[in-house]
Amino acid sequence: MTGANAGVGYFTSESLARAGADIVLACRNPLKADAALASIRRRVPGASVSTVELDVASLASVETAAATLQQLPRIDGLILNAGIVHPPRHRELSVDGHELVFATNLLGHFALTARLMPALLTTPGSRVVALGSVISRLLDSRLDDIELVSQYNPWTAYAQSKIEMQVFGFELDRRLREAGVGGPGGMQALVAHPGYSISGRTPGIRGVNQPGRAKRFVDNLQAPLTQGKDRGAWPIVRAATDPLAVGGQYYGPRFTTKGRPTLQTPTSTSLDREVAARLWTYAEGAAGITFPF
Repeated sequence: MTGANAGVGYFTSESLARAGADIVLACRNPLKADAALASIRRRVPGASVSTVELDVASLASVETAAATLQQLPRIDGLILNAGIVHPPRHRELSVDGHELVFATNLLGHFALTARLMPALLTTPGSRVVALGSVISRLLDSRLDDIELVSQYNPWTAYAQSKIEMQVFGFELDRRLREAGVGGPGGMQALVAHPGYSISGRTPGIRGVNQPGRAKRFVDNLQAPLTQGKDRGAWPIVRAATDPLAVGGQYYGPRFTTKGRPTLQTPTSTSLDREVAARLWTYAEGAAGITFPF
């Protein structure tokens, strides 16, 4: 689970640990990872949980973390959650020279998935869950300027990166099926989004989620449209574990921004094969790695 030390990532990890899964928290900050680890062990007695250092904005870090994860006896699920939620006001570059939000939210996950394919393909019924966002319904993009060279703004950067994650998840599942290694019994890819989940409506947990009183007050004013990040984790958990879920499905809250997890209809752009082919080709070149199909 990438970005597992806080927010939706933490609560997804805790829920899976509570269900008996062996969890690896893949996090950029070791201190925050340790705090999340301690919290899960405190709240879920007997939990099987460990950490690995991973900065998805750095392709070198992705390669190092993937080498560690490849040593696991099996990988039943890879949940691609880490990301920048509040992009910088001005365009910034990653250590590898890519637009920072694209590098963090999409490219690092693309490279991580590619590097873990051997382990995923040898684990029967493995799943990859890519995190999208409800923002894909509010702002659309055909991904003609993936690195936002011509025009950058924070909202566009975030929305485009989440559209890219949805496009990637759906395209990955299609390619798995076309290669004869996907579908029931094989590796599958699904997409999920947490709705409008905010920290001020989330249970307080020491070292993980500690919003101040002012934050609680402001966020609770949005109660009719929002939910806590603990509930935002529900669609991701369902996509990862529901025995009836199948590759290519899209899960989110029942009422779009909040509610119990249900199947949703993705945007047409998320399913567009032309958009997917353009993103896939660019990402392979930018990451310097190719998938085996």
